[in-house]
Amino acid sequence: MKVLRIFNNNVVLARQDSGREVIVTGRGVGFKTAPGQEINSDLIARVFVPVDGRDPDHVGTLIAQLRHNVRDLVYRAMVAANFTEEQLSSPTLFISLCDHIDLALRRRETGQILHYPLQAEVEHLYQSEYREAVTFLNKLNELLLADGDEQLPAHESIAVALHLVNAGFAAGDLAQTYTMTGLIQQIIDLIGASFDVRLDQTSINTARLITHMRYLFLRIIQGKQLDDDTTTIGDTIRHSLVQEYACAESIGQLVSLRLGQELNSNEKAYLALHISRVTSMR
Repeated sequence: MKVLRIFNNNVVLARQDSGREVIVTGRGVGFKTAPGQEINSDLIARVFVPVDGRDPDHVGTLIAQLRHNVRDLVYRAMVAANFTEEQLSSPTLFISLCDHIDLALRRRETGQILHYPLQAEVEHLYQSEYREAVTFLNKLNELLLADGDEQLPAHESIAVALHLVNAGFAAGDLAQTYTMTGLIQQIIDLIGASFDVRLDQTSINTARLITHMRYLFLRIIQGKQLDDDTTTIGDTIRHSLVQEYACAESIGQLVSLRLGQELNSNEKAYLALHISRVTSMR
């Protein structure tokens, strides 16, 4: 890899042999080097790959601005928690976790306690990410204890889980993840009230509904809803699942109110199919 830009002694922008620009970190990786030189591979600690059109220079600047001890702590915890290679190489996730942990450490030092109002929603709607967040925080606290430092409170795993959800969708805007979380819970409540049932949060059908709504939310904010052309499947659902489709239309009104976009008929039809599955045991 060749150096393109030096942010500081420990962070550089480089170009791989494939031509892809990446951010490289490592103690002394940028020390006494210059653009155009080959990077000493022995000094490379980790490589971050910007995706979704993110500016590598901007991403590198953000990483360089992170406190070195926080960068090291977070990455070690990610590795210990068995994060995937994709997660480990994601600058978006790494930066967001570093920023959050840095603030959490500062709050701990001042005795400030921050409560997360979406705890119940996160635990139920994002069970996989929440479990991963709990593991990450446990590993991070083990590292803090090993360094003779105090642990972070368990509720920080809620925010970590939301960062994992956000990175998974590459939305880049945590505010959208908060909106999605509240909206999905509101939709689940609406379905329960419409059919006078309490959805089983542990069932596979509820998990599929939540996954469907997460991708539906992503399609909405990206302006990429399903094709609205009339389909046989869509017509069949509308005529055979009348009550469920009526519920989907109510959800469409809620989505319009919250997000300012109308759900098309095919989106509502597939939503009705999921509603049928989660309410079939009533």
